Amino acid sequence: MKTLAMPLTVPMDVRLMHGLTNLLLAGLVSGIAWGLAHWVARQPLFELAGITVTGDVVHTNDVTLKANVTPKLSGSFFTVDLQQTRRVFQQLPWVRNAVVEREFPNRLRVHIEEHRPAAYWGALADGRLLNSHGEIFEPNLGELDDDDLPRLSGPDNQSETVLQTYNALRPAFEAMGHPIAQLDLSPRGSWRVRSARGAVIELGRGSLQELTLRLEKFAQSLPEAGQRWGRKVSALEWADLRHFNGYALRMRGVSTVDAQKAGK
Repeated sequence: MKTLAMPLTVPMDVRLMHGLTNLLLAGLVSGIAWGLAHWVARQPLFELAGITVTGDVVHTNDVTLKANVTPKLSGSFFTVDLQQTRRVFQQLPWVRNAVVEREFPNRLRVHIEEHRPAAYWGALADGRLLNSHGEIFEPNLGELDDDDLPRLSGPDNQSETVLQTYNALRPAFEAMGHPIAQLDLSPRGSWRVRSARGAVIELGRGSLQELTLRLEKFAQSLPEAGQRWGRKVSALEWADLRHFNGYALRMRGVSTVDAQKAGK
């Protein structure tokens, strides 16, 4: 005789009861876990006790942190919002970038990259600087360690280009004995230099390569042009390099607008 195995059918109400029981158990476990985590997070051991700052930091000191950062921090080691904390640090005038991490059990570790000032930007009264990346920032100028910076100006969206141009032209002007004190880019794309000796050089428009070539030709021919009038390069007061075949020139006590053949 064969015995047939018949599948056992669980009544619908029993299945619903089992499902409800499992759901209640899962909710109970989750509730206990959440409550335990909440209890742990509130323990004094995990309350934020301090901040460890790393990086080549010069201007972001303890006084600045206590005044501008600490009052804005909230939460414990587990609950503090790292992204919000990062934004708080990056609102400090000298901070370019900040990376925030938790340091068990109750501290934060913040690696700070400060702005490295490369030049004044725009009018001195504006109080703005360019960092070494060509980015504009507005610090407390009273905290500036080196106030012997060049002044650069131009449209704000061209600040990086202006700094790159300054760095490219600087060696030639220093070799001439006329270090760049000010470099301006007009809204129409024309460049002008004022040297530390007070000389003004109109470079005109063009690519960086064109400007560099124009300046090199001028620097090579300037000593010869000065010799014609018994003047040294240091006597330069004004030059206009925008002429197609040369430049106009004024040296101390001598002026010409027909110096394009000088140095040929």
